[in-house]
Amino acid sequence: MVRVVKKKVNRFKRHHSDRHKRVGESWRKPKGIDSVVRRRWRGQIKMANIGFGNAKVTRNVHPDGLKHFNIGCEKDLELLLMHNTKYAAVIGAKVGQRVRTAILARAKELDIKVVNAKAKVRKEEDEQ
Repeated sequence: MVRVVKKKVNRFKRHHSDRHKRVGESWRKPKGIDSVVRRRWRGQIKMANIGFGNAKVTRNVHPDGLKHFNIGCEKDLELLLMHNTKYAAVIGAKVGQRVRTAILARAKELDIKVVNAKAKVRKEEDEQ
């Protein structure tokens, strides 16, 4: 398992998003001829570029050391059968309780880690 070390944790904010409410925070490349961010002046916000990318080995790897794979039905777990040391299952948000419990039972048989195993699954004591 690879130790996950990320380069940059804070997101790039759009220039002037703190100044105007109409300008959202999601990154847009500045294209103005006089833009101090585009010209990379000292003291301005950094522009997103390829050098801020993470290492290829740790890209998309979560702190638990595994990559996450979305599961929609019980059949999707078969894809992770040979890759249970690299990938962890994440049950989709729209999966209901009955299918969810079936997925959890099958994942236990196949020895696949389910990240959100406790989500939306009620205990029998809670139902009464």
